[in-house]
Amino acid sequence: MAISAQEAAHRAASDVERVAWVDRQDVLLGSLPRHELRERGLIGRGTFILLFNSAGELCVHQRTMSKALYPGYWDVAAGGMVSAAETYAESAARELAEELGVSGIELTAHERFYFEGPQNHLWCGVFSGVWDGPLQVQPEEVQRAQFMPVAEALRLSEQQPFCPDSLDALRRYLACNR
Repeated sequence: MAISAQEAAHRAASDVERVAWVDRQDVLLGSLPRHELRERGLIGRGTFILLFNSAGELCVHQRTMSKALYPGYWDVAAGGMVSAAETYAESAARELAEELGVSGIELTAHERFYFEGPQNHLWCGVFSGVWDGPLQVQPEEVQRAQFMPVAEALRLSEQQPFCPDSLDALRRYLACNR
C-alpha cells in the first residue's frame, strides 16, 4: 500500500529525530537519529503506556502504514522513543498526548525491561493510566483506536499482527498486577 505525501514527510521527520542511545545496562551513551539506531542494531529507550478506562478495558490502536517499524500492526500501548533529553516519564506523557490526545492524567510507572526483536533493541519503561474521555488520534501514527477487554485484545493478538514489544509490556504488567 502506498503512503501519502503527508505520511512520507512524517516518516522522514521521525526517522531523523534524535533519540536516546543506551547500553545493555540502560546507561545513556548519547543520542542518534532514530533510523541510525535501528539500522545499526543499537539499543534505544522506549515507553509503553497502557491506557485503561474506568471499566478496566484497554485502549488498542492500529498503527498507520507509514510507520517504519510494525506498519499496520495493532498495538496495546501508546508510546515511542525517548529522546536523550527526556526521562521515561516525560516521554510517556508526551507520547500519550501526541498519539491519543490524552494529557493531564496520572501515569503510574511500572517496571523497566529489555526487549530484543529482529528490528529493535530497546529498554522499555512501562506506564499505565486511566482515561474515560474521548481519544483524538494522531493521523500520521494511528489509524484507529478503541477500548476493549484485555482478554479480547490478547485473543486478537493470536489472530492478527500485534506489536511484539508492547505485547511483552502488557503481559509483564498483567503478571505483576493481577
